[in-house]
Amino acid sequence: MGEAIFLSAGVPDPRRGPEFAATADTVAITAAVSALAYVALGRRRLIWGGHPAITPMILVMSEGMGVDYAEWVTLYQSEFFKDEFPEDNERFRNVVLTERLMDDRDASLQLMRERMFKENEFAAAVFIGGMGGIVAEYEMFTQLQPSAKVIPVTSTGGASLDVAAKLGKVPSDFNDQRDYVALFHEYLDISVKEERFRVSGEQPAVVEDRFWSARRP
Repeated sequence: MGEAIFLSAGVPDPRRGPEFAATADTVAITAAVSALAYVALGRRRLIWGGHPAITPMILVMSEGMGVDYAEWVTLYQSEFFKDEFPEDNERFRNVVLTERLMDDRDASLQLMRERMFKENEFAAAVFIGGMGGIVAEYEMFTQLQPSAKVIPVTSTGGASLDVAAKLGKVPSDFNDQRDYVALFHEYLDISVKEERFRVSGEQPAVVEDRFWSARRP
């Protein structure tokens, strides 16, 4: 199984998704995304459909941790939204552009998601906050990546609650554990002993060989 992690996250807009905004905790959403980046960057590849609020946050964190952002992060974006792309897209060359299907926003998004889930092998998906698009991503992800873990961080509210409802029974930690770093270390099976690597090519294939103790002379 691949080791990549899919991130589906967003801060609900009260005008476009009042039902999601009503339960969302924006502070928790930001904290959870930051914690996921802290736990995963330099250890696992993060993949998501580029989000204007989330992408810059993870870029800054990768620079602060000394890991190569373009090596560890892959963004999928539809040409439908080309006018909204951040300038960083050109700088890092880690964006996979998918075709714009006429003037059909929904069809263009569906194509982007299909490619994202078919072209990569994921170990897990993390759902944080968000609106209806997160539910759509959950449904397609579980269809195309049936063996991967699904982690809806319900303490962040928003559409993560809908994902949990569709899953049925989920661990109480997803709602009660506010130490998001500890949560992701446990449920993503990423040991605190794993070293970070600046580029993925430096990372040993065997997980145990990545531990600090295994790499000391």
